[in-house]
Amino acid sequence: MSTKNKILDAAEVLFSDKGFNGTSLREITSQAEVNLAAVNYHFGSKKELIKAVMSRYMNELSPRLESALGTLCSDEAKPSLIDVFSAFLDPLLHLNTFKDNGTSIFLQLLGRGYTDSQGFLRWFLTTQYPNVFTNFTNAVHKAYPELSAEEMFWRLHFTMGTIVFTMSSSDALIDIALNDFDRQVDIAGVIKQVIPYVAAGVAAPIVK
Repeated sequence: MSTKNKILDAAEVLFSDKGFNGTSLREITSQAEVNLAAVNYHFGSKKELIKAVMSRYMNELSPRLESALGTLCSDEAKPSLIDVFSAFLDPLLHLNTFKDNGTSIFLQLLGRGYTDSQGFLRWFLTTQYPNVFTNFTNAVHKAYPELSAEEMFWRLHFTMGTIVFTMSSSDALIDIALNDFDRQVDIAGVIKQVIPYVAAGVAAPIVK
């Protein structure tokens, strides 16, 4: 394995587990068994390393997600909000074929970008992968055209909070499903459980 991939592999595990703010470059280099100079050579800074970690996943995810959401935006399409959020399922689960436990790791990393106040990361994702975000907001608007830009902001913000909390505790939820309800649920099952919940939240009546 190349030094660059060693660093990326170590960084993504530590970032998803401890957060971007809670992980030092020293911890990453120790985990990757490389020196600090190697990080500086390949990435230049911690911010650039964070972008590179996210890009590995987004480069896999975005073409599939862009296509799935784009279909919902076609002239003849009449999607529901459940259709919109369900469009994320297969592209997200594809990440498990890209990396072991890739779906959970990516969603935890995405959540860290919000909970750790990594504003530059949100800017990077929206500018680097604009069609994903454009197709998503267009699909939501098509499913619920009465929703204003301000209402959409708030509801998608609350949706992200729900997803981040759910994915950060997904292992515990899987255990609870088995122990309390005798149901074996995997990460796909967790996502399927949250889809109707967030769709209903976004679809709530507009408060005047």
